[in-house]
Amino acid sequence: MSTSLSPADKYLTKRVKSMQESQTMRISALANSMKADGADVVSLSAGEPDFPTPDFVNQAGIAAISAGFTRYTANSGILELKQAIAAKFRRDNGLEFPVNQIMVSNGGKQTLANTFLALCQEGDEVIVPAPYWVSFPEMVRLAGATPVTVETTIENNYKMTPELLLAAITPATKMLVLNSPSNPSGAVYSESEVRALMEVLEGREIFVLSDEMYDMIVYGGVRPFSPARVEAMKDWTIVSNGVSKTYAMTGWRIGYIAGPKWIIDACDKIQSQTTSNPNAMAQKAAVAALTGDQSIVEERRVEFEKRRDFMYRELNSIPGIEATLPEGAFYIFPSIRGVIGKTFGGRVMNDSADVAEYLLKEHFVATVPGDAFGAPENLRLSYAASLTSLQEAVNRIRKAFS
Repeated sequence: MSTSLSPADKYLTKRVKSMQESQTMRISALANSMKADGADVVSLSAGEPDFPTPDFVNQAGIAAISAGFTRYTANSGILELKQAIAAKFRRDNGLEFPVNQIMVSNGGKQTLANTFLALCQEGDEVIVPAPYWVSFPEMVRLAGATPVTVETTIENNYKMTPELLLAAITPATKMLVLNSPSNPSGAVYSESEVRALMEVLEGREIFVLSDEMYDMIVYGGVRPFSPARVEAMKDWTIVSNGVSKTYAMTGWRIGYIAGPKWIIDACDKIQSQTTSNPNAMAQKAAVAALTGDQSIVEERRVEFEKRRDFMYRELNSIPGIEATLPEGAFYIFPSIRGVIGKTFGGRVMNDSADVAEYLLKEHFVATVPGDAFGAPENLRLSYAASLTSLQEAVNRIRKAFS
């Protein structure tokens, strides 16, 4: 007997079918839906600061609209913003990039997608350390390439070692994705750790895509070190960043990359045929963010650090949960190995998805299951929420597993 295929099965491309829905977006949407229905949900799932965009940044955007700066701009971003980005790289990262090696896009996601599409194709492999940000492997698949996951452990603070990197390299390896500070683990690779990884890659013609989106949200005197500072890898490294996390500008959608000019030119070509230029007034706001008073960045970093310390202490006091101390970003990524396999509320916790669903539906705490990040025995909790909300969330989690 013949079976009829659905239109999706019949007509959608293999690249779309191979991709997974963003779990962070899905959980956030479900939590928001429950809130709309009247549920008292504490959401620790969203990857954005709870602080407002700084007022001086808002005013720059408003001024741009008032001045009629509402038309197309240069495809790769306005010169003023590229100059501000170049100055930021010098000031904060010790990197020198001329403006013709800098490109602005509609958020950090587009900078990354452009890069994968420019450099990766069928037959290529891209090394992605796990836990990874949910979109990395999906973007690799969208480009036609194959993501190669390298598993890390809580014992090494979820960092890839040179030995693990070397073991993952094959003749098909085209790129390494390095995310420091890390979403979801908060791990930050030190200068010595980055240099050790780059030594493995030197002379191998393997690119490095360095996602440094959380570079200004770090703790305990830790400073991220960009692989682009390693001289032998400067021509093989693409640095991605944006204003979303540092300046609480997630909805403004401004990201940027810097790297070898020929790669930037290729990304520019791709963007010209997809979205064209990033939002005009948001570019003006981003200029204000990068060139204005940076004291607000430090004030908010200090507040994040207080929340981090609270979550680390409280989560580690709950039986079955073990967390490392994040060195950056605003996530904590506890292991729930001590919970998996046990029964709570009449439910067996088979994996992190079961745990996340149980916490959301029975105790109204929204987290993201570690499966989405390539770590099925973990949960990601965002501490971009008030201490009052974090205290309530922890109390509910403690009760859930008591």
